[in-house]
Amino acid sequence: MDPNNTPTEDTLKVHLGQVVELLEKQKLEETILQHQAMPHHDLVETLLHKQHQAALKQKLDQLRAADIAYILEALPLEQRLTVWNLVKSEMDGQILLDVSDSVRQTLISDMDAEELVTAAEQLDTDEIADLAPDLPEEVLQEVLESLNDQNRARLESVLAHEEDTVASLMDFAMVTIRDDISLGVVLRYLRRRGDLPEHTDKLFVVDEQNSLKGVLSLKRLLINNPEKRVAEIMSREVVSFRLNDAAADAARAFERYDLLTAPVVDDDDKLQGRIRVDAIVDYIRQESDEEMLTQAGLLEEEDLFSGVWKSLKNRWFWLGINLITAFVSTRVIGLFEGTIERIVALASLMPIVAGIGGNTGTQTTTLIVRSLALGLISGGNVRKLVAKELGIAALNGTVWGSLIGLVAYGIYRDPQLGMVMATAMMLNLLVAAVMGLAIPLVRHRLRLDPAVGASVLLTAITDSMGFFIFLGLATVFLL
Repeated sequence: MDPNNTPTEDTLKVHLGQVVELLEKQKLEETILQHQAMPHHDLVETLLHKQHQAALKQKLDQLRAADIAYILEALPLEQRLTVWNLVKSEMDGQILLDVSDSVRQTLISDMDAEELVTAAEQLDTDEIADLAPDLPEEVLQEVLESLNDQNRARLESVLAHEEDTVASLMDFAMVTIRDDISLGVVLRYLRRRGDLPEHTDKLFVVDEQNSLKGVLSLKRLLINNPEKRVAEIMSREVVSFRLNDAAADAARAFERYDLLTAPVVDDDDKLQGRIRVDAIVDYIRQESDEEMLTQAGLLEEEDLFSGVWKSLKNRWFWLGINLITAFVSTRVIGLFEGTIERIVALASLMPIVAGIGGNTGTQTTTLIVRSLALGLISGGNVRKLVAKELGIAALNGTVWGSLIGLVAYGIYRDPQLGMVMATAMMLNLLVAAVMGLAIPLVRHRLRLDPAVGASVLLTAITDSMGFFIFLGLATVFLL
């Protein structure tokens, strides 16, 4: 079986291994040759280099653009540029779209203006819009000038909208028809047209002013009498989006209604383009990746092989915040040094209170961030949500606080210490639940990403409050 027809993860790893093997073989043989004295040394070195380049190019020519993008992301910068310079020029544009944002920057920096213009001209208008933010201004201007009036207007329209809107996801490849023609005419039109745009599951019905009137699914087109008019069988209940609608809302609609494509209209209901399910999938994956990075305290996506200084700048901010919050926690402990000195057992029990509180808060925050992303939280249900989470925290605090209180009593034979431990556990779980709700909700109200920095802030508060509550109760009741 041809491995190129089975693009699984294992197959991609095989392709990557083969490319790395060719690169390492080239480097090894050229290193050995450099240390050997022989007649016509430069000529032999040049011939050997061309031989290796030809073998590597032959391998790359067999791969899809997405496969090459995967390989480029997995290679250190020097090897990445070596491979990039051997890729067929007609694949440059698609590969630039398929690689991650950080890797794309390294590839673009290695290309001159003419190469970038050529790569962009290989793409459809909607794909150029995806690439545009990373192109130098003079290159983008030259690309705009190379487009016809219609495509230039389309591209400028997309670029005028914000990144996370429906306009940024739509494409312009679609089939439109009128409602006053027969299905037979539609079928003949499609046969003359030839290839249909990818993921075409429906035709868009418009009037003379290009206003959307409905959609005609291919299934209805094929199973109905060709003599019928489009207006008789088209669907007038259409799930459509406006240019400024949030991309996240469109993604939820695609999931809710099992859509493959959906029309996009402007404020006057004139058809502008469509959204395809593959664009939605890409958007969801990108959002998921960004959420994972922000929860880990990274400011942006990072090239695995980027320079040390660039990586440090990407990681320093939240590390600095974490350091400050850790210092605050130690100051809280410092307030009770006398208590800890007199009751040494407190030192071993403190991390339990803080740790359980952090885990509880993280569970609540994760639930709230997900619910906000799905649009499930509104002003009408926040109070019920708060009451529910506080109830769960109180019940968990009672159960697990009692258990850990009994354990503390069993170890240290001190009933008062056990009561302090149980009470501190319950109170800190309530604090964790409140903060797990408050942090993402407040950030959402301020129109900030609710996931960014939530774990760092939550851990700081639950640790500090856990120490304060536990040691404060111990000071009051045990001394």
